[in-house]
Amino acid sequence: MQIQLFGREQEIDGSTIDAKPEAIREQMREYEAGERMVFDLEIEFPDDFTGTVMRTMTAIPAGETRTYGEIASELDSAPIAVGQACGRNPVPVIVPCHRIVGADSLTGYAGGLELKRQLLEHEGAAIPGDP
Repeated sequence: MQIQLFGREQEIDGSTIDAKPEAIREQMREYEAGERMVFDLEIEFPDDFTGTVMRTMTAIPAGETRTYGEIASELDSAPIAVGQACGRNPVPVIVPCHRIVGADSLTGYAGGLELKRQLLEHEGAAIPGDP
């Protein structure tokens, strides 16, 4: 399903969320308005490494980031594998893959680095590589 976020179209797989599209869109509107930083939606996580990474992402509070390397260490994996799992996240923003960053730069985001920066700034997070 398509959602609007900060004037951009974002694709999310609504079939992995146990909620009606209207409820998903409403929570996204609340997020964009700064009224919500945690989504109250039941997600069906994959039963693989991507699901493990997704669960880890949901534990990162708004306003904070983790590096691919930090998540990889936590999961006894490699940073590139974490990045690949982030890229397979079917519900970006709701499962906050934008909070995973490179050690000294933003690095990759399916919605584009400009949106990733905007999401992190919206949440008040420090952005790697910024003075």
